[in-house]
Amino acid sequence: MASMALLFNKSPNPSLSFPKTHKTHYSTHLKLPLSHHSSPKTHRKIRISCGLIDPDGGKLVELFVSESERDEKKRKAVSLPRIKLSRIDLQWVHVLSEGWASPLKGFMRESEFLQTLHFNSLRLGDGSVVNMSVPIVLAVDDSQKGRIGESTSVALVDSGDDPVAILSNIEIYKHNKEERIARTWGTTAPGLPYIEEAITGAGNWLIGGDLEVIQPIKYCDGLDRFRLSPAALREEFTRRNADAVFAFQLRNPVHNGHALLMTDTRRRLLEMGYKNPVLLLHPLGGYTKADDVPLSWRMKQHEKVLEDGVLDPETTVVSIFPSPMHYAGPTEVQWHAKARINAGANFYIVGRDPAGMSHPVEKRDLYDADHGKKVLSMAPGLERLNILPFKVAAYDKTQSKMAFFDPLRPQDFLFISGTKMRTLAKNGENPPDGFMCPGGWEVLVEYYNSLAPAGKGKVPEPVPA
Repeated sequence: MASMALLFNKSPNPSLSFPKTHKTHYSTHLKLPLSHHSSPKTHRKIRISCGLIDPDGGKLVELFVSESERDEKKRKAVSLPRIKLSRIDLQWVHVLSEGWASPLKGFMRESEFLQTLHFNSLRLGDGSVVNMSVPIVLAVDDSQKGRIGESTSVALVDSGDDPVAILSNIEIYKHNKEERIARTWGTTAPGLPYIEEAITGAGNWLIGGDLEVIQPIKYCDGLDRFRLSPAALREEFTRRNADAVFAFQLRNPVHNGHALLMTDTRRRLLEMGYKNPVLLLHPLGGYTKADDVPLSWRMKQHEKVLEDGVLDPETTVVSIFPSPMHYAGPTEVQWHAKARINAGANFYIVGRDPAGMSHPVEKRDLYDADHGKKVLSMAPGLERLNILPFKVAAYDKTQSKMAFFDPLRPQDFLFISGTKMRTLAKNGENPPDGFMCPGGWEVLVEYYNSLAPAGKGKVPEPVPA
């Protein structure tokens, strides 16, 4: 992946430098439609801004201790009651520590948890509201609660019992799992992957408090150089003289339909008067369900997309978003959008059924495919973010390439679903020419060929790229 790393090597160690926040100044509203299908009731006017958008709450809240304090904090952690973090817990520590959830200062206390569940937002001390749609909480069981006793601080340790962080001024409160699940997912149906992975077996208590992270979270998987923090991304956008940043999240390989949407978005922003809009291609890097393509393979595929010239490296920043995936549809897509504000994005591309999945029991989608983009256009605390709904892209058989769907000639278009794409790759078959760059498709085929056979009814075990 050396070629993709070059995107960031033009400035030394961008992920280690933290620039000053750039204030955003809005000028006259432009009455430009985002999509032919935009609803007049929920449509927001596009704002031309100068510089990067402010983080939620006005400043980026990073939760690292200074290097000079690390040894002292490690010694303190040894003397405190310990909570061992799961893999997903550690990912949330990563998210909090870098400021993706700004202005949160740690795992949620009960008041923040309830506001998130019931209002999808947090009210700050000055009366302003920021979006927060997904609970960021840490569960403990009865025995852990008993060991904590009267202590006002706890140490958070990794799987090897090494101290990761200290949680101070703690508050322990009841973990009502049914309420949490029903409010976040809109259903308590069995079989939802994040719930089975992180909630069902979790403790019956939640612990919140102020987080002090001893040192930056690293995974040592060859991909850490792509895990740019919001501060590092802001520095990179500033270095590139970006006057607009448009974010595109994905958890799947990039095909030419995605690329068409991204390049067309840049064209539209240039037409609106921006001089140098920059794309943040931001694959989700935390927990994903077992049948999703693993992160290492997705990053390898994204590299080929850039190598083959499908996207322009000069106007594209590829980075990994460390959040776990809930598959909570319109509720979760608000979190995805809010986090990108903190990274400097003032435009967010949203497609069909964002953060959705198939219903785990019934043969239908869990969420209405259009609700995600509609909710984003109305969500509290996201008023500063310009939402860019997808145009529908499909394979145009007359041009042998991905193009925007023309309802006047539907017979000329072929819709290649994710299921169809996976089936072709698993069988070693090629998609129609122009669907995906050849190098990217080869990576996808290689991934499915690498899967070890699994027992009946089990998902094959992926191997690293």
